[in-house]
Amino acid sequence: MILSGADDVRVVGEASDGGEVPAAVAEHRPDVVLMDIRMPGIDGLAATETLRRRPGAPEVLVLTTFDADEYVLRALRAGAAGFLLKDTAPARIRDAVLRVAAGEATLSPSVTRQLITHVTTAPAPDRGHSERRLDQLSTRELDVALAVAQGRTNAEIATQLFMSVATVKAHVSRVLTKLDLNNRVQIALLVHDAGLA
Repeated sequence: MILSGADDVRVVGEASDGGEVPAAVAEHRPDVVLMDIRMPGIDGLAATETLRRRPGAPEVLVLTTFDADEYVLRALRAGAAGFLLKDTAPARIRDAVLRVAAGEATLSPSVTRQLITHVTTAPAPDRGHSERRLDQLSTRELDVALAVAQGRTNAEIATQLFMSVATVKAHVSRVLTKLDLNNRVQIALLVHDAGLA
């Protein structure tokens, strides 16, 4: 109901179970999937993992009543571009869908605070594995990855690294491809896991 009333968003399909998501995506080819974590059968996190492994997968924005660390991290590591709580105002949900469709990541403010706390206090993952993955990058690509992990926009990275925005976008695209990642959030998580953020 929230999205169907927006002039600049068109709802093309629905799925009531995570198992129905791949077929619905194949049929309707959406730009963004608004995924609920709680669904009968296959839950939204498993559906996100399955969907984001497919070539040409749409972006996924998770909408849920649960903001537990484990759900947020699992969704983001699976390739979700955003995580919103169901108490988010309708206008902000619409804006988040548009931002995700434009390639930006988005998180509810409370989820952002919780994620920062978790990331800064959680035991470090296998740092060596993350460092080896980042070693695949050129020096300039690593500079861009570090700036992405700092939460900088493409325009801010361009200014910081004396590049054009188009060059930054090309570097971000190469980083995603080389590291087999889906979005900027996953770049930031990998940089953190390597101890560089």
